[in-house]
Amino acid sequence: MKNSDDERAAEPDTSCPPWALREYAVLADGERGAVLDPGGRIVWLCAPRWHDDAVFSALIGGAGHFTVEPTDPWHVWGGSYEEGTLIRVSRWVTSGCVIECREALAMPSRTDRLVLLRRMRAERGEARLKLDLDPRPGFGEFRMREPRREGGVWTAEAEGLRMRLAGAPDAVWRDPAGLCGDFRLGEGETHDLVLELSTQRETEPLDADALWRATEREWRQAVPDCSRLVAPRDARHAYAVLRGLTSVSGGMVAAATTSLPERANSGRNYDYRYAWLRDQCYAGLAVAAHGPHPLVDDAVRFVAERILADGDEVRPAYTVDGRPVGPERSLRLPGYPGGNDHVGNDAGAQFQLDTFGEALQLFAAAAAHDRLTEEARRAAILSVDVVERQWLKPDAGLWELEDRWWTHSRLGVVCGLRRMAEVLPGKDGRRCADLADTVLRETRRRCLLPDGRWRRAEDDDGPEAALLVPMARGCTFGDHHDAATRAYIESRLTEDGYLFRFEHRGESLGEAEGAFLLCGFTMALATHRVGDRVGAFRWFERTRAACGPPGLFAEEYDVRQRQLRGNLPQAFVHAMMLECAVRLAGESTLP
Repeated sequence: MKNSDDERAAEPDTSCPPWALREYAVLADGERGAVLDPGGRIVWLCAPRWHDDAVFSALIGGAGHFTVEPTDPWHVWGGSYEEGTLIRVSRWVTSGCVIECREALAMPSRTDRLVLLRRMRAERGEARLKLDLDPRPGFGEFRMREPRREGGVWTAEAEGLRMRLAGAPDAVWRDPAGLCGDFRLGEGETHDLVLELSTQRETEPLDADALWRATEREWRQAVPDCSRLVAPRDARHAYAVLRGLTSVSGGMVAAATTSLPERANSGRNYDYRYAWLRDQCYAGLAVAAHGPHPLVDDAVRFVAERILADGDEVRPAYTVDGRPVGPERSLRLPGYPGGNDHVGNDAGAQFQLDTFGEALQLFAAAAAHDRLTEEARRAAILSVDVVERQWLKPDAGLWELEDRWWTHSRLGVVCGLRRMAEVLPGKDGRRCADLADTVLRETRRRCLLPDGRWRRAEDDDGPEAALLVPMARGCTFGDHHDAATRAYIESRLTEDGYLFRFEHRGESLGEAEGAFLLCGFTMALATHRVGDRVGAFRWFERTRAACGPPGLFAEEYDVRQRQLRGNLPQAFVHAMMLECAVRLAGESTLP
């Protein structure tokens, strides 16, 4: 939806020019995420939580940013995450010095308060940096009011948010630009900035050393050892991303951002700052394959709560505190280049049958680790009830398209029912097995072609990468059917070693959309399941290469331009990458 002529978008903030998506890094603490560009500008941050309005929205053309950058424009940038964390170290090399800036959202986090840490250090030579802090709540609509400096700490407030900044006592507040200052560091010197945004009036000291120690401790405890896995550093990074996107409620957002375009000027840009139950199940299953880590319990709890609360009316997506996602609406912002600005998501009102199949598989995986709570067991039985009533009904499917009789949705339900049949005792287990047989029998009748492969939907014979998901999960429907379907998908949906979702009528692969990274990792798992280890590693390594310098995956990848497309970091891509790292190493604790 474009802005009308009488509701013209504001001019973008030219002090924060956009970068290619592959260059951005993300800081996250479970309750919100900050997007950081290579120049040292934090250009996106919602406060106090994921689904709330942005206070820094320069990423999509709005006002608000937090910049720490070298004063010398003649520099090159770099940086990396500290392994197993979302602590980022930005690095700039000028003609006379090397500067590093360590950055993180402080942990443990609170839902009503965020703390952003930035520690500057002159690694070599004398460093000069400048500060530019311009918080703008309401997606840039409001300015902070009543700025004042007390005891060396700046304070201000607007729209229910209270700001404190420690570490810049000599900075100057210049309306309308915000807080401006500069720093000079001798070789080896460090300097801390601590930014707090809270809905409460906070009084505790902003002690940078204590906050850094607590944050480091939280990350050490949160991310398990992955040294026995394939690509252990990337596996730990994937786990850190999943942890950073997961709230104390257990809900995991699909991505930290909104409105980053999947295809320029096509209208395909959406708000992903919500918890999709399917994505949550993918993440829970990936982590469970490695072991009974806390993210498994988080996924089980959040999914079970939503199913028990809503039953037949379960939504595909919720806010992380379990509330419905509002309908899509446009803001009066320019948007990231090639995109429009959106908040809300119309998919929140769809019916997606496969969500129940994935939930049943998650509950079965929890049971395998003796982590199936009584609440989750009740949610599993209710899921079976819903499937029994709804499986013949058309649904929007994995890709959230029009309601049709999608093959993947039915096969996903069969997988879930089969897994739960092995877990639930007595008549409940037999009921799952019988219902799985019934659904599979009718799906064969409607969706199995004479040559043995599965068609995309009852009324569509085309290739569909979603059909790889049951194979990746080890749920087989006959070796011939699996082999024929996988071979057909590979023959029709591959370009240069990357995999696309499906064919768009009248358009070649890569013209309508990018390669779908979830599908590439799923193909690696499906190929591994049929015993082709070399082929599985080929798919894994090719897809693993489709990230930017920070090692973050978006949803899609433009194969020809080697660029990321869509919101980031995309949780379910990192989840599937982690599962590949586990299973290809032969370390899975699940079948």
